[in-house]
Amino acid sequence: MRVIIPSRRWLVGAALLALVAPLALRWPVAASWLMGLDMVWLAALLVDAWRSRAIGRDSVEVHRESPPAFSMGRALPVRYRWRSRLARPAAVRVVESLPPLLSMAGGIERHFVLDPASPRFEEFDVRPRARGKGGPGTLHLRVSAPWRLAWRSTTIDLPWRVTVYPTLVGASLRSLPTQAQRRREAGQRAVRRLGEGRVFESLREWVPGDDTRTLDWKATARRGKAMVRQYEDERRQQVLVAIDAGRLLTAESDGRSRLESVVEAVLQLGHAAVEHDDNVGLMVFADQVQQYLAPARGRRALRALLDALAMVQGSLVEPDYPAAFAYLAQRNRKRALTVVFTDVIDRTASEALVAQLGTLRPRHLPLAVTLRDPALDRLATRRPDTVLGAYERAAAEELLQARERALADMRARGVLVLDVPPAGAAQAVVEQYHLLKRRAVL
Repeated sequence: MRVIIPSRRWLVGAALLALVAPLALRWPVAASWLMGLDMVWLAALLVDAWRSRAIGRDSVEVHRESPPAFSMGRALPVRYRWRSRLARPAAVRVVESLPPLLSMAGGIERHFVLDPASPRFEEFDVRPRARGKGGPGTLHLRVSAPWRLAWRSTTIDLPWRVTVYPTLVGASLRSLPTQAQRRREAGQRAVRRLGEGRVFESLREWVPGDDTRTLDWKATARRGKAMVRQYEDERRQQVLVAIDAGRLLTAESDGRSRLESVVEAVLQLGHAAVEHDDNVGLMVFADQVQQYLAPARGRRALRALLDALAMVQGSLVEPDYPAAFAYLAQRNRKRALTVVFTDVIDRTASEALVAQLGTLRPRHLPLAVTLRDPALDRLATRRPDTVLGAYERAAAEELLQARERALADMRARGVLVLDVPPAGAAQAVVEQYHLLKRRAVL
C-alpha cells in the first residue's frame, strides 16, 4: 500500500503561513489573503502527490550482495546497489528491517538522492547476533515527489539468504600447521599396520610364504604373475555427538548461553575427528529428536555438522532420554565414542540420564560432558559476611555434593565423565578425544 506523506519542506511552508495568521486579528483583509495562500499551498501538495502517482516498488531497483555465511563474533561487509527507474533525481529515505539474527552498524536508516543516470553503491558491516538461517528482510522506502513537497511510501521485500554458523575461530586455529605439528610430535598420527587387517591397502607380487587365500586371481590374470592383496588394520573410528537441548542447557553462565559453549565444543570436536579421518555424527534432542546426522567423514561431514549446529536451539522442556537413546541405538549399531553434552542436578533428578548412559556399555564408549556452573562454584567457596550469605553457601555446597553423587554413579556404570565449566568445555573434550585416540581405548 502506497501512502502520501507531506515532506518537511511542505510542513515548513505551512508553519510559516501559520505564523502570519495573527496578522488577521489586526487587519481583516489579511485573513482573506491567508486563506488563499493556504489553499494554494494545499493545492500544491495535492498536485505534487498526483504527479508522483507512478512511484511504486518498481520505481527503485535494489540489489544486495552479502556473504552466503557468517560466523558468530565476526562482522562482514554487505554491499547494496541502487538504481532509479524514474526520469528525474529523487530523494530516498530507507529504513531496513533485519532478521533477529543480524545487526547492521549505522545502516538501518539512511538518506540519499538517487540519480537515474548512475547507480548508487553502499557498504555496511553486518554482525551476526545469533546462529541460524537468514530470514525475511524488508526495505521501507519513501520516495520524494517532483517538487519534493510529498513522499510516496512503499516497501521492497529483500530476504536474507544467509546462514549464521557458530564461531569458527577455535576450529580454524586447530588446523594451523604449528598445531598439527605439535599433535604429530605428541604421537597423534595415523598408523598403517600391514597384515591381516580388514581394509584393502594395495596389491603386491606373491612371494613364497604368503597365504594363498590372499591371491587376487583377476589381478594375476591381468599381469601374468601371481598377485596378492595386502590389507591394513581399520583405524577409522566413529565419534557420535549427542546434544541435550532441553532445559538444562538453556540457562546462561556468566552472561553467555551454556548451549553456545556446547555448540562451539561440538564444532571443535568434529574438526578434530575429521582431521584424524574419523567418522563424526550428531544427534540433537530434547523432548524429541530434533536432528540426526549419520556418522560420516571428510569435509562433507564437517559441512553437514556446521549446517546442523547453526540450527540448534534450546527449549524449556524436560528431555526424553529413553526415546532419544532408543533412537540412537536403532540408527547406529557400530561401536562409537558417544559424547553426550548435558548437565546433572542430583542423583534423583538425573536418574533417567544416568540409566540411559549406562546402557551404552559395552557396545559403545560413552563420554558425558557436563557443564559446571561457575557462579555456584564461587558461591560455595565464598566466605559469607552475613547470616543469609552463610545459608546461601550451605545450599550451594549441598547442591554440588548432590551433583557429585550423580556423577559418581555415572562413573560406576562405566561412563567417562568430563565435568568442566562452559568456557573450558571445547578444550577439555578435544584433549580427552586425543587421549582416547592415543590409548586406543575405542
